[in-house]
Amino acid sequence: MYKKHLPRMILSLLITVLLVLHNQGAIPLNMLDRLEAWSYDSRLLLTMSHEQDPRVVIIDIDEASLKRVGRWPWGRDQMARLSTALFERYQVAAVGFDVVFAEPDRSSGLTSLEQLASTQFRQDKQFTHAVEMARPLLDYDALFAKSLALGPVVLGYYFTPYPQTSGILPQPVFTGASLAGLDRDFTRNQGYGANIPMLQNVAATSGYFNMTADFDGVTRRMPMLADYHGAAYEALSLATLRAALSTPLRLRQTHDLPAWTASHHLELLADDMPIPIDAQGAALVPYRAYPGYTYLSAADVMAGLAPANLLENAIALVGTTAPGLLDLRVTPVAQSYPGVEIHANLISGILDGNIRYQPGFANGLELVLLIVLGVGLAWVLPRLTPLRGAVLSLSLTAVYIAANMWAWQHNWVLGFAPIVVLIIGLMVLNMAWGFFAETRAKRQITGLFGQYVPPELVDEMSHDPSRFNMRSESKELSILFSDVRSFTTISESLTPQQLSDLLNEFLTSMTTVIHGYHGTIDKYMGDCVMAFWGAPLDNPQHARDAVQAGMAMQAALTELNVSFAARGWPQLHIGVGVNTGRVSVGNMGSKFRMAYTVMGDAVNLASRLEGITKQYAVPMVVGEGTRAALPEMAFIELDLVRVKGKLKPVTIYEPLGLSVELDAGIAALANAFSAVLVDYRAQAWDMAEAKLHVLIEQAQSLSASTLLYQIYLERIDYLRQHPPAAHWDGVWVFESK
Repeated sequence: MYKKHLPRMILSLLITVLLVLHNQGAIPLNMLDRLEAWSYDSRLLLTMSHEQDPRVVIIDIDEASLKRVGRWPWGRDQMARLSTALFERYQVAAVGFDVVFAEPDRSSGLTSLEQLASTQFRQDKQFTHAVEMARPLLDYDALFAKSLALGPVVLGYYFTPYPQTSGILPQPVFTGASLAGLDRDFTRNQGYGANIPMLQNVAATSGYFNMTADFDGVTRRMPMLADYHGAAYEALSLATLRAALSTPLRLRQTHDLPAWTASHHLELLADDMPIPIDAQGAALVPYRAYPGYTYLSAADVMAGLAPANLLENAIALVGTTAPGLLDLRVTPVAQSYPGVEIHANLISGILDGNIRYQPGFANGLELVLLIVLGVGLAWVLPRLTPLRGAVLSLSLTAVYIAANMWAWQHNWVLGFAPIVVLIIGLMVLNMAWGFFAETRAKRQITGLFGQYVPPELVDEMSHDPSRFNMRSESKELSILFSDVRSFTTISESLTPQQLSDLLNEFLTSMTTVIHGYHGTIDKYMGDCVMAFWGAPLDNPQHARDAVQAGMAMQAALTELNVSFAARGWPQLHIGVGVNTGRVSVGNMGSKFRMAYTVMGDAVNLASRLEGITKQYAVPMVVGEGTRAALPEMAFIELDLVRVKGKLKPVTIYEPLGLSVELDAGIAALANAFSAVLVDYRAQAWDMAEAKLHVLIEQAQSLSASTLLYQIYLERIDYLRQHPPAAHWDGVWVFESK
């Protein structure tokens, strides 16, 4: 028993080792990383808040503002209007600008006036005095700086990886000395683009707005602290929140529970509000459903048109959603997400205390689970049935997902993909192994019968293969023949390749229908298809399936002809003959070639019935045996005939469909034609002819075919001129196939 399961156990352990090596960073698996990212996004979307947070309001430099105020960048006089309105009119708690003011504003023309006053108009005291009087109105930077002093304002700036600087930085929140001894690896920067001194010196502080995208380009985390020359600087969101609350900032290394793991993570404290960050100084963004905050057009705020109750005591973030200003990010919530709302989410998350993080023990816990589950399942699953193995694996998966979601609700982010992939992967491996090991009999059956019967029948046969073989036996079956009318003429109008393509599509469509009704394909003979029902799998309703397949073939051909017409191919029409009777079925042939086929008188009659469909201008003809086996179906009796090669006459019928579904008018035509046949066989030509004319009128009113009635009118004319014998039995004799 042990040796029997050994190969499966070895493969299971190899999968476990691969996932363990991924956990340790020895073998990175990109697919697993993407699955982990997807699972994180799914958990976030499943649990995120769908309510807007009124504590943070976004002042949007949107398309409407750009149309009303002018293209960006706006003059600092306009920014002064905005800042003044926010503090004096709307009484906001703090303002954070997701914008950098890196250069002086010279748009007012004050610099040019000063240059003229000191050169060409140096002697013109009136001009010089006018310039001095205009200076307070035209010094836009001074106007903006004055507005920044009205309340706590945080300006934005950015770091760069290359040593190029502009403007001045705020004071760092942590010096190199205060960071000593902490397990950290903050992003190191070489340069920055900051605000001009006039503005920075007046503002409460400033914060950087650099964002970090994961390997797939999605922004899931935001660096709250960044390193520049050994000191740590804070992000715009953190700086704005602290400015609004006037709170200091602390950084500590916190030990995680359970204590035996001896693990830890970094934690910022803003007025005792914990902000867990990773070794790189980044925090996971607690996204809300977009939009998670009220957006007010900057132009409305400047004009005093914004609702005052939405802004009073709120934290205002000034940013943009205008696509042309390029502050849109890819996030788990949306593909085009305003960067300013990411800052808003962090402020809101800090206030609510719901910043999620990966605890220090997460990686070790995942390693232990991978080893325990991998070894345990490698030992247990090969010894269970596929059903029990699936139940065990799915139960373990459900338990882990529930535990993972419990941790998520408590702000712990634990690994998801490796554990679930391990459990499901080992389950699939063992089920697949069992499947292939237990389906040798099915492959044997498929080898014998796969070319004849549809896959679902092969699958059913595989459950008890001992019942099926290819030895000949006598059974009652239903046999179908179909043939394309005038195929020789059609083939002459096509190139060899076109003919091949047409035949392939035609036979594929017809075979699909036959398989759909559980039929067995016997053979293709050029454009002719031969099939039978009732073998190798017993089918009590073989006659019904055969007849319905024949009718469905006609319907399928109608659809196929539409595509043929679009390609310039000729339209196809088929005749179908079905007969039911006892035949010999089995593997027949020679020592050179064998085939699973049917033989017998009932087979020959089915072939003859197909051949005489065109004689009666009907798409399908069935024999007496088929008609007798289907009391639930409606038929129209066509004739009593003696086909070539048979002495005994047979009654032939055209199937009309299930009796309960048949149109009343069509049923009435069938009954009326039966009365015609009675007169016809009694040689009452005049009565039969009169009834046929009535039938033609009725059929035309129903848009039904009248060809059968026309044929009988022509036959009556012939019999009038060539009267049959007095003892004529009404049988019509066919001398050809």
